[in-house]
Amino acid sequence: MNAQVNARPINSIDARPESHPGAGRSSAKGTLYGRRKGKRLTARHESLIAKVLPAVAVDVSQPIDRAALFEAPVAALWLEIGFGSGEHLAALARAHPAAGFIGCEAFHNGVAKALALIEEGGLKNVRLYEGDARAVIEALPDGALDGVYLLYPDPWPKRRQRKRRFLSDEILQRLARVMRPGAELRFATDIDDNAGWTLARILRSRHFSWTPATARDWREPWQGWSGTRYETKALREQRKPAYFTFLRNDAPLQDAPLESASAAVPCERPAL
Repeated sequence: MNAQVNARPINSIDARPESHPGAGRSSAKGTLYGRRKGKRLTARHESLIAKVLPAVAVDVSQPIDRAALFEAPVAALWLEIGFGSGEHLAALARAHPAAGFIGCEAFHNGVAKALALIEEGGLKNVRLYEGDARAVIEALPDGALDGVYLLYPDPWPKRRQRKRRFLSDEILQRLARVMRPGAELRFATDIDDNAGWTLARILRSRHFSWTPATARDWREPWQGWSGTRYETKALREQRKPAYFTFLRNDAPLQDAPLESASAAVPCERPAL
């Protein structure tokens, strides 16, 4: 790889597979997000929650039928995990009207703001889920997704909090099931430690590949990038964002066990 790298080995920031009590299917009970509600909603947002959300909400109590999810068939299906206030999700839906988008967000106020964007834009190709994105992943059929966005997730900076970071070994296996071969997992962060921690898990995963040609591949955003509110804040505070694209390869799930806890990861993290 021609990209410049930092000499600090990635396994020096905890590259061991997760063995915390939340690992495995029971980890759905562990919380990976922060607060659920903020300030009191405006009357308009309350109305949107009551009237618009039921029409666009994803039902995870049963398997999700991609063909029946939208009013018209979609050429591709993307998932955004933690869409914040929905600006990026709405921009995607406007730019790609032939594609379908599912957005997951646990923050009630963010869902209300996303609903306003959906109504204002007349967006028919967006569906929302208020709650833990893992519920949507579990309800999706095999190979349903053409891509996934995870943009500036909470880095949970303390060592004891790292088990709450989203892209764990277990979550990567769950995503591998619902992403078709060739699907993209797009991950953005402005926190160096979170980038290295995530790369350690990607690089030891048999389901995902990361093959940048140069440093530009992670230092520059994706084509058509609209940005996010958090990214604007990071740039204002002089933090450098990184934009990673991980590809779902064609490794079957049954042939991809997790590495042992003692396995070292012989790789280095890129300089952000």
